[in-house]
Formats: sequence, C-alpha cells, structure tokens
Amino acid sequence: MQIRGAAAAIAGGASGMARATAELLAERGARVAILDLPASAGEKTAAEIGGDCFFHPLDIRDSASVSRALDAVVARFGAIQIGVNTAGGGIAKRTLAKDGAHPLADFRSVVELNLIGSFDFLRLCAERMAKNEPDADGERGVVISTASIAAFEGQIGQVAYAAAKSGIVGMTFVAARDLGGVGVRAMAIAPSLFESGLTAGIPEEHARLLTRDAAFPKRMGRSIEYARLALAIVENPMLNGSTIRLDGGQRFAPK
Repeated sequence: MQIRGAAAAIAGGASGMARATAELLAERGARVAILDLPASAGEKTAAEIGGDCFFHPLDIRDSASVSRALDAVVARFGAIQIGVNTAGGGIAKRTLAKDGAHPLADFRSVVELNLIGSFDFLRLCAERMAKNEPDADGERGVVISTASIAAFEGQIGQVAYAAAKSGIVGMTFVAARDLGGVGVRAMAIAPSLFESGLTAGIPEEHARLLTRDAAFPKRMGRSIEYARLALAIVENPMLNGSTIRLDGGQRFAPK
C-alpha cells in the first residue's frame, strides 16, 4: 500500500509506539488521526506533528467512542486506509495467591481492554475500509494490532494479560481470512519490553536485568523500531494474517 496520501487512524497515538508510528507515517506523507483518551496529550501531539494531522478522543473500551472516532477520520480524510492500535495494559496477579483466587472482574477488565478493544477497532476499521476504492492490487486497507511476547511465554502474574494478548494472536489470522475477500489485511506486532508506557524512564540497571535473556540487542525496544515495522507491514501486501515478534530474540523468564 502506498503511504503517501493514505489516511491513518492511530489508536493510542498520543504517546509511545503509536506516536512514533504516527510521526513516521506523517513524514512519509500520510494524513494522520491521533486517537486517544480525552485526558491524553493527543491535541499536543497532533499539533507537534503538524501537517494534515488532527486529534479525536477515543476510549478503546467504549465501542461507541471507537465508532465516533473512526467516523471523524472518514469525515476529515474521506477514508481510512491504515489502522494501528497500541492501546492496552495489564495487571500483576497470579491465578491463585495467598489472598485467594485471581478476581474474575480483574481478568475480565484486562481482556476487555486488550482483546475486546483490539477486535472492536479491527472490525470497525475494516467496515469502513471495505468501502474504499481498491488500489492496483485490489487492496483497500490494513489494520495492525499490538500483541506481546507474553502471548507466547507470559510471566508469573501475567495470566490475564497473556490470555488477552494470545487472543489477539489467534484472531489476527482468522480476521485476515475473513477480510481477504474485501482486500483488507490484518496483522499484529508482538513487542517485548519497550521504552514506553509503564516502562518508560526506568533505571538503566533495571532495564539490563529485564532484558538479560535477549539474544541481541540486550536492551529495551525503542518506539521508532515498532514504527519502522508498522510501516514495513503497510507497504508489503504479502504480510497478512501473521503476528511478528519484535523482541531482539528475547524469551521471557518465568518471573
């Protein structure tokens, strides 16, 4: 897919990996919508990126909010060709701890944020992309979800997060099959520990401990590295239905 002139909806775009992706897309000539919580730095981010970039509030846990945000993108740009979602988060609770079993409400909340929110964004982007004029290859759009290497070897206390991220991996291939007939691709990126969100600004010594099991490089990922992979996915139509690990060869230890 050609990036120049394409319209991109970036959920979680006010910071971290999503912001880096929005910036890189804008540099390459895309029109970019920053979608994030009302209290986020979305307005500031859009202003700093400049050009044909704007902010619209979005709560990934609220389907009506997601729908309104995507409608606003279509109203502004006439279409959506690129969707990227990094919104998510987790908790640290074991299946069974000294104070009892993992609270079911907490498990549901993590699944709602990560898995349900990701599927909602994917399905609503695809619904709008299906109305696009196809390019020369018949492609109408691509949606990139964000999983985690915790989907494959989650650590102790990550049972809810690992389950949710595993769900993203599982849904991506099936969604690609579902959407193949309308020329919409579905992909996912599974990062390891990145310098964003809760891990931004942690001491270097602690970061080295967290990444000691990586093959190379033995450091946390950088947001620009996520962004570069996202752009490679957008530009390569043969990338479809897969989850790409972005982890420097790291495998999480049990804890």
